Amino acid sequence: MVKHYQARNHFNGSVLIARNGKIDYLTYAGLANRTDQVKYSAQSKFHIFSLTKTFTAVLILQLQEQGRIHLDSSIATYYPSYRGEAARKATIRNLLTYSSGRAHEDMQSLAEAYNTTIWPLDSFIARYCSDRLVQIPGTSFTYNNGDFIILGKIIELLYGEAYEDVLRKKILIPLHMHHTNYLHHDDIIPHLDQAYFHHDTVPLTFYQPTNYYIDNYFSAGAMYSTPTDLLLFDQALFTHKLLKKETIDLMLTSYEHLGDVALGFWVYAKKLGQKQYRLSERQGYGYGHHANWVHLIDENITLILMSNTNTVDLNKMRWEILDLYLKGK
Repeated sequence: MVKHYQARNHFNGSVLIARNGKIDYLTYAGLANRTDQVKYSAQSKFHIFSLTKTFTAVLILQLQEQGRIHLDSSIATYYPSYRGEAARKATIRNLLTYSSGRAHEDMQSLAEAYNTTIWPLDSFIARYCSDRLVQIPGTSFTYNNGDFIILGKIIELLYGEAYEDVLRKKILIPLHMHHTNYLHHDDIIPHLDQAYFHHDTVPLTFYQPTNYYIDNYFSAGAMYSTPTDLLLFDQALFTHKLLKKETIDLMLTSYEHLGDVALGFWVYAKKLGQKQYRLSERQGYGYGHHANWVHLIDENITLILMSNTNTVDLNKMRWEILDLYLKGK
């Protein structure tokens, strides 16, 4: 099936399937860098964009376990200088579930917010994440980066350290995720992939997206990783090494009125073959980069798909891969 996607849809990237943390299938396909014709390999690193949000959610829940954050306290409780209308009306839980009720200026002015210049964090929040309220917090789901950027700022305030340093100390170093890190636009990272869009021509011709500043995505999307490193993170979560079982249960409790969003994941039931599975999933996308992470909770089965072209619908591919794998088992 992977070869089919590569031949028919120009799939470039990686597919990993594991059960109980043991890899059953891992492959790399296509080109990580078309300019130099560099093939994907075990050395390749992938931009993961919004998978970063799950790391941010874990850092918040670690603070909750320490008694330093209460999910139903307001933004202003931990971020007194925040000037948005949501300051005393939206809670940490609302931020984690994209239900702060803000107008989400960062998504409405996407190119200006992320592509034109590097914003100091406080300036970015003041300009793009301090909008008026347009909905009652907690009542409506509106996907955005700003809610998680505010959470990243709160993490910095509570630890008195940069978000990226907290990320390393609390997650990456303890889990030995040596090929995962926070990314700045001017970093030189060996084996980091490039992403591509395509023109609707026959045969397809590819081009690189316009410049952007990954720094502006901050705690909502500024990380890179590898499939095997993400499996370490996956297993640390689902075997309760990073968070207590009761905290993971809280993390995996979905909000049906908010589109089944949970804390850092979406969690819902999905029929695959003849069986219903309870699963968590998280996606990341930006400028041609795609990452797709699915975990079958009761079976401890993990699927990680990563790609650098927009020629394949990973949302469709993931169910076909999982269905085929489960039939084989």
